[in-house]
Amino acid sequence: MSNTETHPTESVCGAEADGPPPPGIEVITPRDVPLGGPRAMRVRRTLPQRARTLIGAWCFADHYGPDDITASGGMRVPPHPHTGLQTVSWLFSGEIEHRDSHGVHAFVRPGELNLMTGGYGISHSEVSTRRTTVLHGVQLWVALPEEHRAAGRDFQHHVPAPVALGGGEARVFLGSLAGDTSPVRTFTPLLGAEVTLDPGAAVTLDVDPDFEHGVLVDTGDVELAGTPLKPAELGYAAPGRTALTLTNRATEPARLVLLGGPPFPEEIVMWWNFIGRSHDDIVRAREDWMTGTRFGEVHGYDGAPLPAPELPNAPLKPRGRVR
Repeated sequence: MSNTETHPTESVCGAEADGPPPPGIEVITPRDVPLGGPRAMRVRRTLPQRARTLIGAWCFADHYGPDDITASGGMRVPPHPHTGLQTVSWLFSGEIEHRDSHGVHAFVRPGELNLMTGGYGISHSEVSTRRTTVLHGVQLWVALPEEHRAAGRDFQHHVPAPVALGGGEARVFLGSLAGDTSPVRTFTPLLGAEVTLDPGAAVTLDVDPDFEHGVLVDTGDVELAGTPLKPAELGYAAPGRTALTLTNRATEPARLVLLGGPPFPEEIVMWWNFIGRSHDDIVRAREDWMTGTRFGEVHGYDGAPLPAPELPNAPLKPRGRVR
């Protein structure tokens, strides 16, 4: 998915300062962002924010729907570029047609992971299909470490089987959880899973104490380690925990996305759809996109590519690390 904000802000993101982890659970509230156009569907963005810019290598999280696309017009994101990252598409309902400059033509469907690598440069389009009436899911980005920032284009697809949790179930699309391990390759250790909780259930999951974790609530009255989280909020847990307890206080099932990874040790500059390490990295990527180099062509999309926004007048400067 593209960041279609017409005036995207630059972000320099990095791991937290050394020291003891903060007590309790940090609650991150989303901000609404339109996906362009007069009938644009809106997404709820929890990463990046000033309060927290990264969870492991997870650097971007959009949560959208359930959206009646007969009213909103659905998702129609023209070909657009990415550098220095991987995109993770995960749906709860609906269907999205994906085309990219690696030559991949695929569909994003509920319960199926599509992971695209755009290290040195890739472009792709995303369009909700005519079969879709309600679109609902998450779009996530993973920052690539410096040694793999120029990785080649790639696309991976995986359909995780449900794993019983005794009060719910999980679908592990990246990393390992509850005895299940995804075969999908990543460049840093990661955890990504959809978790559903039965009404009134409490589930305790063993997790890697070297990881920080985020719980993005889709539906339900969820608590993370005793801290209430509303739908669309993201709960953050610092490294050091060996287990996470998830509770559904509602009389209906709850659903959430669990993310994790070791704190990312590098600062990254993120602007529009590019991740680099400096202002010059971003300028070069934008120029390459606008001149038609590096990112390749997306075949089969009916329409023009998405133009890059204008860069700010001042050089992209660090905002500093989250403390």
